[in-house]
Amino acid sequence: MKEILTASVEWTDKLHFWGKGEYGQTVSVDYSPPLGDGKGYGGLDLLLMGLVACGAQTAMSLFIKMKQDVTKFTVSATGKRTTEHPTVFTDIKMDFVVEGNGLSAELIEKAIRLSEEKYCPVWAMLKPSTKISYTVSVK
Repeated sequence: MKEILTASVEWTDKLHFWGKGEYGQTVSVDYSPPLGDGKGYGGLDLLLMGLVACGAQTAMSLFIKMKQDVTKFTVSATGKRTTEHPTVFTDIKMDFVVEGNGLSAELIEKAIRLSEEKYCPVWAMLKPSTKISYTVSVK
């Protein structure tokens, strides 16, 4: 695990940028019209996506360690934000849906709880300032 991560954005036009992380893949970053053209994700979109990705990756790594036969796994989130600037998230609701063969609901819920409490750095960074709740559905 790297101690220092880097990211950059390069401006193209209006409020559109190409973002790049450690491994060189790019992501289109833009602002909604009329200031931007909506050609990419905004900063809060990327933050919310980072939270669900982090929560999903840490939980999935634990599912594997717990020998859970997961065949489909999705995590979605809805974030409520303030209407005045800075328009920060005040509440985020995450939904974990896990499907598989012979899954233990107890182990699935334990893995997600560990993701929240110990392993997901994005979740840990957001928790002090944002109310984050979640549901778990095991099929």
